[in-house]
Amino acid sequence: MSTASDRVIRFVDTDVLRIAYEQHGRDDAFPVVLVHGFPYDPRAFDDVAAILTDAQPHAQFRAHFRTHFRTHFRVIVPYVRGFGSTRLISESTMRSGQQGAVGHDLVSLLDALKIDQAVLAGFDWGARAACVVAALWPERVRGLVTASGYQIQNIAKATQPAKPEDEHRYWYQYYFNTERGRNGLRQNRHAFCKLLWSLWSPTWKFDDATYDATAASFDNPDFVDVSIHSYRHRHGNAEGDPRYAEIEERLAHRPPIMVPSIAIHGDADEVNPLHVSEGHERLFAKRYERRLFAGIGHNLPQEAPGEFARAVSDVFDWGR
Repeated sequence: MSTASDRVIRFVDTDVLRIAYEQHGRDDAFPVVLVHGFPYDPRAFDDVAAILTDAQPHAQFRAHFRTHFRTHFRVIVPYVRGFGSTRLISESTMRSGQQGAVGHDLVSLLDALKIDQAVLAGFDWGARAACVVAALWPERVRGLVTASGYQIQNIAKATQPAKPEDEHRYWYQYYFNTERGRNGLRQNRHAFCKLLWSLWSPTWKFDDATYDATAASFDNPDFVDVSIHSYRHRHGNAEGDPRYAEIEERLAHRPPIMVPSIAIHGDADEVNPLHVSEGHERLFAKRYERRLFAGIGHNLPQEAPGEFARAVSDVFDWGR
């Protein structure tokens, strides 16, 4: 795992963001972009990045990766808008967390880094951003690894309730749709997000140091506004940023994903139970596989880095 002393944060500007990101591996290797969600940060991918770049032994994974060591990926891990050192450039820009915004941010990162094509992999918001890019800009995506399947939101059906046993899992989203919830996240962000980690990954026994290494990213001045907007917009309770209206219109048609894809899902995920990703093969028009991770919760890359990295490696091979 990388330590604070050996991490180098780089920056690149897009039309609205100064994106902070970390890079692992050689500049000339094939790029893999790993994208986190709420409430996480690039620390979720430390071990995945080390495996994909062969930065440390990981002897237990060598048998599978021996044919790929000659490839050695270039791994790029951005801080999503509202997290870490990523900043919206203008104070007048809407602090949007909608799916069109995070998808646009990801394809804009590829543009700014002059990456024509990459493997995209993510979980939570990161899976959604990767799915948006794979659906709308498939020529930019060699392969996709997405947690919990097809992650493009069906906002037109936001008012239709889920099964009661699922609705209770989204209590935090309904909380965020109130001003009490906004104030709660602002005042108690450290404790609140730690609670979500525990609830969503009940089998993962993380320590305070592991959590604190990520929680520092929640001190971003836009963390609360971006997060609250994300959860209000998806439920139809907040207007989107007009700059992403065309993207949202395209997403409203539930476009199929036209790139080789692996959907991964932990069977101990207590926010997205397994049935959430069932039947998604109809939404993928290329080679598709669903993989279940036994005993793993919501934070797939940090809880199961070997399996996550294996999915990245495999989908890269599928796109050859």
